Amino acid sequence: METPTRPPQLASQTGGLPSAVRWAQLLLADRLNTGDVVLDATAGNGHDTLFLAGSVGPAGHVYAMDVQAPAVAETRRRLLESGISEDRFTLAQAGHETMLDLVRPEHHQQLSGIMFNLGYLPGSDKTVITRTETTLTAVNAAIHLLRPGGLLTIAVYPGHDGGAQELRALTEWATSLPPRAYEVQHLRPVNRSANPPECWVIWKTAPSLGR
Repeated sequence: METPTRPPQLASQTGGLPSAVRWAQLLLADRLNTGDVVLDATAGNGHDTLFLAGSVGPAGHVYAMDVQAPAVAETRRRLLESGISEDRFTLAQAGHETMLDLVRPEHHQQLSGIMFNLGYLPGSDKTVITRTETTLTAVNAAIHLLRPGGLLTIAVYPGHDGGAQELRALTEWATSLPPRAYEVQHLRPVNRSANPPECWVIWKTAPSLGR
């Protein structure tokens, strides 16, 4: 009798390797614990926010932000309909560059995970995109907010207008991080002719060095 083939657990929806966003979730799921405090810096339609809420459990707390009101409304709806009570998350309509104002002072340098999913909101105005200048401000704020041992993930989309510039700036920023304080890895498809999404992962090994 032929033994059934076990489907891969880490595959994309098409059966291939994980997407940039899925890699980010897999890496964070491996490290987050019940009771952790986390941040979704680009809430979008709320998928990553819900993932983070499930990863840290009822004892944890999720901060989430997005510059667009429809994204904030959709994220709130998704969380509430999934049974996530309002005391478990803080949601704000704001640019990710203002995250230091959103996160309560007692949680500065205490976050276990931060997610960025750059680009534009799917199904909305594609001219409303993340901007290089504000993204750089945001990722510098993010590494300050991380606790030692915390993980920052950034899904980058170089294929849309402005995306390639954003990727170049993030590449320069990430490669300049001091190696004794941060470990940086870069996941991307290498045999596609287009500009596929990429995943950057930064592990904070020591307190921020004031970058």
